[in-house]
Amino acid sequence: MNSVLRPVAVSMLCLGGLLAGCSESDRPLDSPVRLEGAIFGSYYQVSIADSLTQGQAQRLDEGLVDVLEQVDAAMSIYRDDSELMAFNQAPLGEWQPLSNELIEVLAISQSVAEASHGAFDITIGGLVNLWSFGSEARPREVPDPGTLQQRLSEVGPGSIEIDEQAMQARRLRDVFIDLGGVAKGHGTDRVAAYLDAQGLEHYLVNLGGDLVTRGYRDTEQQPWRVGIEAPLTDRQEAQFILPLHAISIATSGDYRNYFEEDGQRFSHTIDPRSGRPIDHRVASVTVAHPSNAWADAWATAMLVLGDEEGLALAREEDLKVLMLVREDEGWASVASPAFADYLGAELMEELGILVR
Repeated sequence: MNSVLRPVAVSMLCLGGLLAGCSESDRPLDSPVRLEGAIFGSYYQVSIADSLTQGQAQRLDEGLVDVLEQVDAAMSIYRDDSELMAFNQAPLGEWQPLSNELIEVLAISQSVAEASHGAFDITIGGLVNLWSFGSEARPREVPDPGTLQQRLSEVGPGSIEIDEQAMQARRLRDVFIDLGGVAKGHGTDRVAAYLDAQGLEHYLVNLGGDLVTRGYRDTEQQPWRVGIEAPLTDRQEAQFILPLHAISIATSGDYRNYFEEDGQRFSHTIDPRSGRPIDHRVASVTVAHPSNAWADAWATAMLVLGDEEGLALAREEDLKVLMLVREDEGWASVASPAFADYLGAELMEELGILVR
């Protein structure tokens, strides 16, 4: 894995120190320092506004890469030696001892599955593969109806059982568990926890679009500013720039990963209740939450539910939810009351976001 430290100017302080024996690792870096690289088939970017030397930044980068590789080793479906793949291949009905982090993510997933009435479901890996969006190498085409119905009949949160106290779980039916809707959020949380443990107070973690903020971006206590992407298929463009402080956000959308057949568009987001890609007006959902794993899972669930059902559940669960909903040639921005309370009435009005 390659990770890159953003080039920064050598300070006069360090130049003076070098003459007195200051090593390169002691060189102070301009703030914020950015650490970045590739992971999970995507990227990570960590911006740190705390004072750091070259050596400290290098050690932090190595440490956070270790954290992310641990998450990948636990939850990837693209490597045969991962803990999750071993669980997917374990005999049915037999309890399997699992790591604390895998148990935690499974438990979060089951909680969101129950609260969303099945709109989020990690047991749909077989369906995701059938629609050619998973780890199986399959042609991108609409699957055979009989095969689709057979795989749909096997999935459901009741297909697995978790014993959090004993740190074990088991599959009761032959389902393929895919944590693509929550693992990246968990990885983002793990990076934030690592940075917290190193005593850092001001940073922004961006793991493939899942974000965690702490503190401020400069000494003037300006909040971190984060773009919410417009749902465009041909380019990346920010719909909003939001000031964020001490929060994490995750966004799910249907406008990047899809295929077309006979003029119809099929999104990579599968509705576990029908076994088919979603087909409604919601283009993207952003959820703000103290935990990015929860935000990630809820964003997927809300995208499946759509605007009316999703926003009704957001009000019921007091979730901070922002949706971009297709209307005519553009889209409308609508948010839950909890999201509006977080941003404030003045900013909501300035950005033209409706509350529902």
